[in-house]
Amino acid sequence: MIVDRQGRRFRNLRISLTSACNYACTYCVPNGKRLVAAQDELSAEAMARGVAYLIEAAGIERLRITGGEPLVSPKLEAFMTAVGQMGLEDISLTTNGQLLAKKLPLLVNAGIRRINVSLDTLDASAFRGIARGGDLATVLDGMDQASAAGMKIKVNMVPLRGQNLDQVMPLLEYCLERGYELRFIELMRMGHLASDSNAFLQQFVSLQQLLDLIGERYEYLQADAPVDATAVRYEIPGMGHFGVIANESVPFCRTCSRLRLSSTGWLHGCLSSSNRHFVGDLLDKPRHQALPALQRLLVKALGDKQEVAFSGGATVMKIIGG
Repeated sequence: MIVDRQGRRFRNLRISLTSACNYACTYCVPNGKRLVAAQDELSAEAMARGVAYLIEAAGIERLRITGGEPLVSPKLEAFMTAVGQMGLEDISLTTNGQLLAKKLPLLVNAGIRRINVSLDTLDASAFRGIARGGDLATVLDGMDQASAAGMKIKVNMVPLRGQNLDQVMPLLEYCLERGYELRFIELMRMGHLASDSNAFLQQFVSLQQLLDLIGERYEYLQADAPVDATAVRYEIPGMGHFGVIANESVPFCRTCSRLRLSSTGWLHGCLSSSNRHFVGDLLDKPRHQALPALQRLLVKALGDKQEVAFSGGATVMKIIGG
C-alpha cells in the first residue's frame, strides 16, 4: 500500500470513460464546441484491466464512472459488466442525466445504486443557455425514474454569479421534496479559469454566500461526513441534507484520497497539478510486469497532491471527469 507523509493514500478512483459529451456547458467548454471522443481512447477491456491493477497496486475501494458524459459511450455496458465483478465496495456514476431514463435498465442490472446528476437550474431557458444542449424535462424525468428504481440520487450544482444564483433555493427545495441530496460545487480555478482571475471572480460564489442565502429561509446544522469527503454536509432538520464542495473556502487536500484515470490512459493524482502519468501502455502487459511499474507511477501521482489547499491548475476538468 502506498501512503504519503500525511497518511493519505488512494482509496477512490474516478475513471473518465470518454471525453465525449452531449452538452457544452459554459463553465466547462467556454468556446461552446461540443466534445467528442479522443482518437486514442482506451478500450473497455483495457480500462477494466486498469481498474483491476489499481485495486491491487493502490488499494482502490470505490469507483466513480465519469466523462465527458459516460452514458454516451459505447463502452459503458462492457466496462460496467467487468468492474461489477471486482468486489469493489461501491460503484457510482456521474451523469448529466440526458440519457438516464434510456440507460436506466443497464445501470440497474450492473448494480449501480448511486448516481450524481449535474443540474444547474430548474429554468428551462436558463438550462439551455448554460448546458447548450439537452432538455430539462428529460433530465428531471430520468431522475424520477432512477429514484423509483431505488437509486440514491445526488444533484451537483455549480452556482454562478450572473447565471443561476437565483436557482439556489428553487433547486434546494426541489431536492428536499424528493429526497435527493443537493451538492453545491464552488467554481474551480481550472483550465481557462486558472489563467483568467477576473472571469473566475466575476462568477465565483463562496460557501458562506450560499449558507447566508439558505439561512434566510431555513435553519441548518452541520452534519457528519466521512473523513476524506469532499463536501461539507448540512442538515435541515426534518427536511433533509445538502452539501457544499467548498474547494476554495474549505480545502480538503489534507485528506484527499482520489485518483483519476483519463479515457486516454493518464493518471492524475491531483487536480491542482499539471503532472500526469501515462499508464496506457502498461494495461496491455501481464500482471507481473504491469504492477511494479504501476506502483512506481502511483508514488509519483501521490506526490503530486497539494499539502494544504488547491492552488489552481491548467488541467481541464472536462478531460478527466469530476
